[in-house]
Amino acid sequence: MHLIYLALLACLFCVPSLLHASDEPVQAVTIDTLLQRAINRNLIAGGVVVVGNKNGILHASARGALNSNAAAPPLNEHTIFDIASLTKVVATTPAVMTLLDSGKVALSDPISRWFPEFKDAGRDDITLLHLLTHTSGLNDFNVSGDDPMKTTIQRAAGEKFRNRPGERFNYADINFILLGEMVRRVSGLPLNEYCRSNIYEPLNARETMFLPPAHLASTIAPTTDPTSGIVQDHNSRRLGGVAGHAGLFSSAYDLANYARMILGGGVLDGKRILSEQVVTRMCSPYKSGNGVVRGLGWDINSPYSAPRGMLFSDKSFGHTGYSGSSIWIDPAQDLFVILLTNRLNYRETSVFNQLRRNVSTLASASFSLGNYPALPPVLETERMLEELIQEFKPAAIQLLPQKVVKQKVAKQKLVRSSSSKSLKLAFHKRSGKKTIKTASAHRNGSRRRG
Repeated sequence: MHLIYLALLACLFCVPSLLHASDEPVQAVTIDTLLQRAINRNLIAGGVVVVGNKNGILHASARGALNSNAAAPPLNEHTIFDIASLTKVVATTPAVMTLLDSGKVALSDPISRWFPEFKDAGRDDITLLHLLTHTSGLNDFNVSGDDPMKTTIQRAAGEKFRNRPGERFNYADINFILLGEMVRRVSGLPLNEYCRSNIYEPLNARETMFLPPAHLASTIAPTTDPTSGIVQDHNSRRLGGVAGHAGLFSSAYDLANYARMILGGGVLDGKRILSEQVVTRMCSPYKSGNGVVRGLGWDINSPYSAPRGMLFSDKSFGHTGYSGSSIWIDPAQDLFVILLTNRLNYRETSVFNQLRRNVSTLASASFSLGNYPALPPVLETERMLEELIQEFKPAAIQLLPQKVVKQKVAKQKLVRSSSSKSLKLAFHKRSGKKTIKTASAHRNGSRRRG
């Protein structure tokens, strides 16, 4: 069954050139193809994907230009992007974990230790762990422009809670706004300075920063704001551009080194950046009452886990960013995938998540060296394959049983393997349009959630 599944993926991803009956060339689906298709659909203006393992970068793809100017340079792995909520796991989480490692804080500490407003409100039950796993019960709101941090803390402490701390997962930026401010109160340094000294300089991450200087604006990919280098998130802006939930800018290259360090147990190119204990604790699973699994800061299995794709293991983890960014890391396969984009379409979230899912699945199928997790039954595989290639489907995708294929193979010009057991995929050019035909043997199998 595993071999059949891999054959399905191979036909989609790994076959560079097949010929169907009329000798028309078959176009293989690549990461470049996925990016270009997303550009053609005005989902993104451009994007960069980097795939690698703890030893280095295995693959880099880029499509699109830095901006809409005719003379704009093409995007590449060194282009700086607003990485939005990746700030939570590339800045705030490792900063908190280094404080945890040094014994200055503990996961069981009530946040009223640093924010007396919560003690005054009788909310000693919210701990550092609750903030890191989005189980505090706090909800988001618009930050005030008047003394923003003080009023934000006061409003959060005075909030009427819908859920008790630890009861349910509820993703909220306020958790990490508080964590970023906690880093400042514990260390004596603003979050940006603390991260630069303790994380980015040791990583030699020169393209990662809060508050990019004005002279770099022309090298930064714009978000919806016409001015490059200014954080897109409005609450982060009101907090001065340095906040625990958003505000960080980085490149795919720097994020690749960060992911390599995580896969290396805190070590990058022989240099220790984080302790092995910190990395292990950060990526350990914590289950909430509504079935969501999170790490400390990191996402493992939740409604936000689209970048996990179909082939990353249960040990994998990552995060997404509203601006069109995502990172997913799998220690079991020694693999990471980074996606940074100039996102244009913010309405069709499911379509954008499908792009994230497709990129990760393709990367795992192409670069994991066969270290796949347990694979799903064949019938579910066919469903997932249909979902995967929706980027390229015409009005309909035909999944025909072998019995029907034998009757229609001459007319449909379906590509079939010599064993007639594995699926073949072809892009037939008819009237200037691409169509997809698939054939698969009729098989039994049970369904499970993808």
